[in-house]
Amino acid sequence: MAINRSNTHIYDKIIRLLVLALSLFCASTFADTLLVEKQRFMLKDFTTTSGVVLPEIQIGWEAYGSLNKEKSNAILVPHYFLGTSHAAGKYAETDKHTGYWNSIIGPGKAIDTNKFYVISSDSLANTNVKDPNVFTTGPASIDPVTNKPYGLSFPVLMIRDLVNAQHALIKSLGISKLHAVAGTSMGALQALEWSSAYPNMVPRIIAVTGMAEADGLAIAELEKWAIPIKDDPNWNQGDYYEKEEPIDGLTKSMRSIVMIAHHGYIFDRRFKDEMRDDPGPRQSILNEFKINTWLNKYAAYRASKADANHVLYYIRANQLFRLGNKATLAEGVAPIKAKILLLPSKNDVLFPLYHMQSLYTQMLIQKKNVFYDEIEGPWGHLDGIYAVATKADVIKNFIEE
Repeated sequence: MAINRSNTHIYDKIIRLLVLALSLFCASTFADTLLVEKQRFMLKDFTTTSGVVLPEIQIGWEAYGSLNKEKSNAILVPHYFLGTSHAAGKYAETDKHTGYWNSIIGPGKAIDTNKFYVISSDSLANTNVKDPNVFTTGPASIDPVTNKPYGLSFPVLMIRDLVNAQHALIKSLGISKLHAVAGTSMGALQALEWSSAYPNMVPRIIAVTGMAEADGLAIAELEKWAIPIKDDPNWNQGDYYEKEEPIDGLTKSMRSIVMIAHHGYIFDRRFKDEMRDDPGPRQSILNEFKINTWLNKYAAYRASKADANHVLYYIRANQLFRLGNKATLAEGVAPIKAKILLLPSKNDVLFPLYHMQSLYTQMLIQKKNVFYDEIEGPWGHLDGIYAVATKADVIKNFIEE
């Protein structure tokens, strides 16, 4: 029997509601299970891919579970663009929120801390400079040579630089081989880079809502986040640390980031009835739509935690990304020995499906051990956080087989 368009729309809504319910159930079922402590790792004379030597770097990190005697059960979790190392649990019982992957990291979960020692680190130039739990080196840090903030004298970073700093952390713990690396969004870029940069050290990679190389569209989309900061007069070519911050530009940048990251959930669902129910915008141009009010408020909150230059450095690292830091994707894929699980989101508008599909195709061409599945959730790019628990069994089986 043929199904008309209206019925198809209804069925689609039912499926999405079921996915939403399952994700929320997983998150609530596995909440508040771990208490964690933020730790510091410091390294002297860190050489970036550009050849610039930083006299000293530090990155924050935390861990869940216990490292076994052989030091063979460690799983690394790099974070997403606006994230931190806080991937699971809480720092204190009174914390309102858990880490972003709390639904899949913990005792008995997809990434089982009864079996694995899960390490999550802040990446160099972490955006959350004003978060008291973040102290990772970046443009806002003091240059020990000048005793002033680096600003734009800080070297441009590649995703490889973030991975190399993590590699130094892992080696300092006496770990010579990881069990796996798993991440979402920019964390997926780092996970994939691990597979090419250190092929003998990582047997398993899980890349959620990521990409293997930035094409022209990705570069242009990411630049939308940079433009408001650069257009703010207070940015002053990155020299603002002893002056007024470019908070207006940073807030607008955060608004752009939030708009694309929350695309599916916010625009198609949370405010879907606004046109019908809210008379304000019809009465005056000065009256805001509820969605714009929400976006502005949330963007201001994100901006209150961030530093403008750090955001620009992450934008550029993503724009410059090509797996393996090679001239072509094929060259970047060539060294990989790990088995790879690719988990894009069907509704991702930041890194659409074709990014992961092209990587999957290239890996098949080179006869790599690669698996592909898709997340179907209502949050778009943020399905990698809020709907990842719908793939808990897939992740668990991949890690443990």
